[in-house]
Amino acid sequence: MTAQIDYFYTHLSPWAFLGHQEFLRIAEKYDVAVTFRPVNLAVLFPLTGGLPLGKRHPARQKYRFIELQRWAEKRGVTMNYKPAHFPTDIALADSIAILLQEQGGPVGAYSQKVFEAVWQKDLDAAGESVLSDILKELGLDADNLIEAAKSADMLEAYTVNSRMAEKANAVGSPTYLLNSEPFWGQDRLELLEDALKSGRSPYESLE
Repeated sequence: MTAQIDYFYTHLSPWAFLGHQEFLRIAEKYDVAVTFRPVNLAVLFPLTGGLPLGKRHPARQKYRFIELQRWAEKRGVTMNYKPAHFPTDIALADSIAILLQEQGGPVGAYSQKVFEAVWQKDLDAAGESVLSDILKELGLDADNLIEAAKSADMLEAYTVNSRMAEKANAVGSPTYLLNSEPFWGQDRLELLEDALKSGRSPYESLE
């Protein structure tokens, strides 16, 4: 039976960017069916006790930069640690990914390009022109997709994903949910691969 993973993430997450290609590699290697579920951290954090970056203790903010550098080196990824457009309103970019997931489109490739726009190219992924260029590069109907992604249904789906993440104990971005077992953070990808390799039963909370 093909394994299935719910992938909770947002394009504004540097950690999701750092792990994206490695996760896609693992998914392909183990023939995993991935459901891409972009989430709104403004909805998810209050549900799970998380804090926006600017409200975290300065020590945590400083340590974040150290970890970003370590993992960028580990993953072989170049990135701008202080992008010009961060934070930005990522809702439309995330909603387009939800729409592509529903349509069976190239979500993984689209998300990689949005990640690159934010974390490598210093582009504002809130801008429709930036998103239009990405969609056209993928050979997609940019105008129709952007308009459809603005719909109330897509915004509701965005919120639903966030609430699904909370129920699945996915407390942040990225979280990979395999057989009801959450793996939070791209630094858990090796453990995720181990679980896929062994086929073990999922671990559950002891509470």
